[in-house]
Amino acid sequence: MSARDRLHDRMGRALRHPPDVVSMAEGLGDVDPRLLESSADASFWKILRRLRTRLFISREYEHLVFSLAAPGGRPEIRWFPLPHPSGMAVDPKSGGVHVACTRNPNMLVEFRPRGVQLPARARFLPGRLYLHDLAWIGGKLHGNAVGENAVVDLRYDEDPRRVWWPRTIGRNGFGRNVLQLNSIAAGSTVGASFFSASCAKPGGPLPGDPAFEVDGRGVIFSGRTRLPIAEGLTRPHSLRLHRGRLWVDNSGYGEVGVVEKGKFVRVAQLPGWTRGLSIVDDVLFVGTSAVLRRFRNYAPGLDLKSCVCGVHAVDLRSGRLLGSVRWPWGNQIFAVEAAPEKSSPGFPLREGMDADEVRRLFYS
Repeated sequence: MSARDRLHDRMGRALRHPPDVVSMAEGLGDVDPRLLESSADASFWKILRRLRTRLFISREYEHLVFSLAAPGGRPEIRWFPLPHPSGMAVDPKSGGVHVACTRNPNMLVEFRPRGVQLPARARFLPGRLYLHDLAWIGGKLHGNAVGENAVVDLRYDEDPRRVWWPRTIGRNGFGRNVLQLNSIAAGSTVGASFFSASCAKPGGPLPGDPAFEVDGRGVIFSGRTRLPIAEGLTRPHSLRLHRGRLWVDNSGYGEVGVVEKGKFVRVAQLPGWTRGLSIVDDVLFVGTSAVLRRFRNYAPGLDLKSCVCGVHAVDLRSGRLLGSVRWPWGNQIFAVEAAPEKSSPGFPLREGMDADEVRRLFYS
């Protein structure tokens, strides 16, 4: 073969693997098998089976999304590669799963139920948005535009529109991330919702700088007043409303708990940086992550060596650990979202699939 023929042959063989095509990244679909290795307590699968629940999980720095369920009592783990997935939201009407991918440019991707969750559409968005959490508010998809210190209305056929921002940044504070406004507790309207941030107002080193002070500076904003209603947290994430109470991960101390009278009250402490929270009946599903060494100052309450990448089922009332799944080679979990097992059947890839089976799945 001539050099010209070799070049044409190589380009002709490129992007034949469907996950590479969806991710638009040659080789991303060839997942290192160590990243898929897991161990789980039998009780964890029993809880998923009892609740008839499927969990959707994003592992951002490993470019993977997972779904976990136990249909018929048998553990089922499925996955798909995506570039740096962060926030996830399940459409309660269609069962579709929407994922925010936060590389530059950002992407918004929808997986629709078609036997399994198959990619149906994607939208490229400016990298300056720096999307984090996703949530349904008033039947519309919203996201934290962390790079804009704002919450945006997200659509696939229109540009994002700012609908909320804290009073502390004013109308001209949209140019760069100064608060790390990173999660949404969705209410019936934006005004009835709540939002977490790593600090209340701009000043000093910016989020992302290892010198950014975090201990006790985290706040929760009211959607209605646009002012803090709770203080004293450390890198709060995954704010959620459940039965009228605000639940949140106090990440820097590996905690999950509730907000009472403007203060965080711990319900459980877990082995890692807590991020990702979904609540089904009286069970909290909480993600824990390793801590990136360059950001070890962001975790003043954690022993970095003991942190694990996993999802833990916790009794909402007592804080007792009910069961866990862990990925020994895992790193960072961002989102943990729950959906009814039947309406959202899970991501396309599973253990034991060969290349031909993957191609047929996407071809049809």
